[in-house]
Amino acid sequence: MTTTVASLDSALEVLPRSLALRFPAVFDAATCARWVEGVYAARDEWTHDFDGEQFSLGRAFYTHLEEGRSKDYFEDVAGSDERVERFAPGLQAAMRALVARVTGARAVPRRGWCGPGVHVFPPAAPVSQRGGVVHFDTEGLASRHLASRRPAITLVAMLQPPEDASEGGLKVWDVLYTGHDHPTDEELAERTELVPYALGDVVLIDSYRLHQIQPFTGARERISATVHCAEVDAGLWETWF
Repeated sequence: MTTTVASLDSALEVLPRSLALRFPAVFDAATCARWVEGVYAARDEWTHDFDGEQFSLGRAFYTHLEEGRSKDYFEDVAGSDERVERFAPGLQAAMRALVARVTGARAVPRRGWCGPGVHVFPPAAPVSQRGGVVHFDTEGLASRHLASRRPAITLVAMLQPPEDASEGGLKVWDVLYTGHDHPTDEELAERTELVPYALGDVVLIDSYRLHQIQPFTGARERISATVHCAEVDAGLWETWF
């Protein structure tokens, strides 16, 4: 089931019993508005992904991997973090603080990787029209991490939902990663639930969970902040974007 949780503290203990967890209004409207204003001010410095189908403030690993641009990602780690902090001050620290709260552990930047960033999905583009690609968030996990199925999670904060707040949510499947990146027809037929987002909400999913961003209408961008994280030792999690 999808669970709405009032407290972030040690929510990781609840996650195995749910397809996803949603935390209402973690960030207030003023904070979201300030970060969104900064995201728009940074438009000339957005990273263009998939020929402009989507954008980001800061470099996202999965888009660079899929486009064969991983070298650009790793060569611009300092620049990516500087841009996010300059235009959305405090966002990276806030997202890492969320990781620390839900895990009850120490959350640190992953060495050599870009820190938390912001995804911008424009209207009248493939994601808004058809929804995102159905996927797992396993691209950034080390092979040994995948092989041992060590814990990994994704946290997404909604900074600007679509104009219709019932749209643009996250569809999650009762399916966990088993070694193949693309879901089978049988997996796609499994039970699903739709997790809605309101302004300032945070959604937590297991990175091994199959999921998809849903379509949305209107003339406004869907803007969200994301942090990926993985347990690397007892009481220690690494974070990246």
